[in-house]
Amino acid sequence: MRGRLSFRDLAATGSALLLLVTGVTVGVGGASAGPSGPGWGSGAGLAEPKDDPFYRPPAGFESSAPGTVLATRPVSVNGLGLPVPADSQQFLVRSSDAKDAPTAVVGTLMVPKAPYPFGDRPLVSYQPATDSLGDQCNPSYKLRAGTEYELPLMMPALQNGWAVVVTDYQGPQMAFGAGRMAGHAVLDGIRAALALPDTGLNGVKTPVGLWGYSGGGLATSWAAQLHPGYASELNIAGVASGGTPADFEAAVHRIDGGIASGLVMLASTGLTRAYPEMLALLNDAGRQMVERIGDMCVGEAVSAFPFRRLNEFTTSKEPLAEPVAKAVIEDNRMGRLTPTAPVFLYHSVWDELIPFSSAEALQADWCRNGGRVSLYADVLSEHSSLAATGAPLAVGYLGSRFAGIDAPSTCP
Repeated sequence: MRGRLSFRDLAATGSALLLLVTGVTVGVGGASAGPSGPGWGSGAGLAEPKDDPFYRPPAGFESSAPGTVLATRPVSVNGLGLPVPADSQQFLVRSSDAKDAPTAVVGTLMVPKAPYPFGDRPLVSYQPATDSLGDQCNPSYKLRAGTEYELPLMMPALQNGWAVVVTDYQGPQMAFGAGRMAGHAVLDGIRAALALPDTGLNGVKTPVGLWGYSGGGLATSWAAQLHPGYASELNIAGVASGGTPADFEAAVHRIDGGIASGLVMLASTGLTRAYPEMLALLNDAGRQMVERIGDMCVGEAVSAFPFRRLNEFTTSKEPLAEPVAKAVIEDNRMGRLTPTAPVFLYHSVWDELIPFSSAEALQADWCRNGGRVSLYADVLSEHSSLAATGAPLAVGYLGSRFAGIDAPSTCP
């Protein structure tokens, strides 16, 4: 579906565009999660995850089922220097990593204080573009510290009366780029949110929407396609995924050597945390790069590694052609599994980071296998700006699914 945003849609995103001007970016250029500018909060006095015992699972948690709640605590979610008007709590939940081994992740549930007047209150699982290697970059920390720049994109869902859950989907090793880890964590975060007492949610009958952009779109789409086999009991009503990096190799070819090449270093390093066999590809410079990039958030890494090429850090001139890399890339390629929930993909035709052809190929794969997919091709944006201008479309799509309206499709 190619077309222009309507005047109504553009007007509805005015405040979101203002946020872009003041520092919001998705995937590239975002500030790190530490102390930030006035109005966003600094997290002063707040323990980072590595120093917070809440993030450590109890002994023997591995024997519990995925989705088991291991710990909870009430929290205050903050943005623009003010608490979000919602009843908020965090949970630690048992999940599965990229190779199906037990792990534990933290999530944050926000429930509007006002009653929901239209039946069961929906739940939106929102996936920010974490795209980072340090646990201080995780949304569970940033939402409390007041430094989560995608919080304004979550606010329309809360204003509609929908509950919102946000899960640290990269896992405790911060395995940025590992799609299976991300998908498992998102689904287990939803399971945990629905299992918490006194939230007003109706358990697994609750209609659930998945939403994320860029790195958040990766986690969203992986959760959507893993849902039928991993958490089929969940009532996923609709999925909105924008700027989706469906093909790691295509994204690397687009970004490598350019101003945003730090994203390639981030994702490659993140994948080695889920697939340590990839470390064998590193040369001395690569081992130094991995050490240096350590726990950087996305803004730091993009600033530190512009105009670099991946093969500078590997023993191969064509690292993605090496058998170990090809196996990992194939394991993380979207489209081999198909969501049963309807999906809205939105992507800029001019996306300078994630080729539009990746979105077209993902739609084709899902449609070929019986998926119901609508692809919106935006001609007025590039990668970062569509995070804001596409948000009203994503909210509208999920709202229509919650209302029981049949999902559109642009499948051929």
